[in-house]
Amino acid sequence: RRCVQETVSTQSTWGFYQSQKGMLSRAILMGKIIGKCFSRPLVETASRRLCFAQKPQTFWSPFRPVYRSFAALPSHKVLAMPNLSPTMTKGNITKWYKKEGDSFIPGDVLCDIETDKATVGFEMVDNGVLAKILVPLDAKDVPLGASVAVVVDDVKDVPSFKEFKAPAKTPAKPAPEPTPATPKTPTPAAKPVEQPKAAPACDKKMEVPKEKKPEISPFKNLPPQGDYSVSPAAKKIAADNNIDLGMLKGSGRRGLILKEDVLSFIETGGKYATQPKAPAIPGLPEFVDIELSSYKRVAAERLSLSKKTIPHFYVSIECEMDKMLALREKLNKFSKSKISINDMLIKAIALACLKVPDVNSSWMGTFIRRYKDVDMCVAVQTPTGLIAPIVPRANLKGLEEIASDTKKLIEKAKINRLKPEEIVGGTFTVSNAGMYGISQLIPIVNPPQACILGVSQVEKRFAVNTVKAPTDKPWRIVSKMKVSLSCDHRVVDGASASEWTKEFKKLVENPNLMLLQQPDQLLSVSYTHL
Repeated sequence: RRCVQETVSTQSTWGFYQSQKGMLSRAILMGKIIGKCFSRPLVETASRRLCFAQKPQTFWSPFRPVYRSFAALPSHKVLAMPNLSPTMTKGNITKWYKKEGDSFIPGDVLCDIETDKATVGFEMVDNGVLAKILVPLDAKDVPLGASVAVVVDDVKDVPSFKEFKAPAKTPAKPAPEPTPATPKTPTPAAKPVEQPKAAPACDKKMEVPKEKKPEISPFKNLPPQGDYSVSPAAKKIAADNNIDLGMLKGSGRRGLILKEDVLSFIETGGKYATQPKAPAIPGLPEFVDIELSSYKRVAAERLSLSKKTIPHFYVSIECEMDKMLALREKLNKFSKSKISINDMLIKAIALACLKVPDVNSSWMGTFIRRYKDVDMCVAVQTPTGLIAPIVPRANLKGLEEIASDTKKLIEKAKINRLKPEEIVGGTFTVSNAGMYGISQLIPIVNPPQACILGVSQVEKRFAVNTVKAPTDKPWRIVSKMKVSLSCDHRVVDGASASEWTKEFKKLVENPNLMLLQQPDQLLSVSYTHL
């Protein structure tokens, strides 16, 4: 009560009223609230003195103003486009798994983001509720850091973000370029050159009128498409925006072009939902244009750059697979995960890279980086294209662990559930196309890696019988597989590539040698049954 009397008597609130609009109404409202605890005459006196105060005095008061926005949004968090790969600059959202108002927990996938590497799920790390989707599905090339969604803690706060819009980022103004000083040409003292007298300076600068460039509209000068009927309102809007009505398809009765048709045409930027097909050229078959995804476009650019700038050379060799096929059959009797030929080849490649480390290197522009471990990239065909998930440190893993990892990676790749750390990096790549029945595959180097191995199918062939056996036949039937090693000649030379293929063939044709490399990392089975 004493505080209210001091505030009213000193008339300190009047100064705040002059500097901040609405403070008088706040003070009266405060007086009404306090009136529930104090007497009514005191509140009326306080309000009357506030209204007729004239000489404000400034000193501390317990009723100083508190700047608070009653229209502020609830506590929320704006999610930005994440960086899912080192070379990513923009991305596309291909699918939203949550709708506005849906809750999520840690581990839930909010949406699928298409990057230059693959399509990766955007996983959540906290609990929350999706309040607003800021980027629709049809948005293309969303830059890194752009706002994509708003999340809140309580589902009751979702209606507050119905009209929420992402804050526009104002681009920084570029610094003015410094004007280079014009060097003065020295003149000989003996023969001074007479310079013409400068014209007298004018007080007012003459303004040169700028020529106005005609505005080019994307709808102007479009070829007519035939007769059509149009409503007066649609005709006026089309004339104001230089739109050829022949490009529109009317939704009214008997094909009448309505006002809504023209406005829809303008909103879509001239792209009608049902565009007429281009007339077929006589002699050419019908065709369908397929839009490139971000991954396809970036992969095409990287492979084209690799083929143009990297000096490729290739080394091919044939390996007998009978012993490896027999060992695989025996191991699968004890292994929890089914071991494939590709899993055994991954192990052989990793051990061969340890023997010849030049192959397990990368070209870094000014130096060559040699890796101690082998992170194996395994090419997998998916509905969206070819992708190469990584089996990390394949040289330290046994066949059972490699089989389990590759199976999980292939399943994730086919449903677009790979994480960024599962597709970024790698020191060596293997591409196995044997299941397609081809006899040879020569792949393109995947930069910055130095080598990639192409694997073909296993075929039955005749071979000269050099093994001493109780038979008089000079030939025998063997299972053979042809592999081709593509190398970057800046990192690997012919001798190193030949040495690597020799070591790889020795491990494939004698798979028991792989047991001697890492005995503690392989399968804990009874080798007496092998």
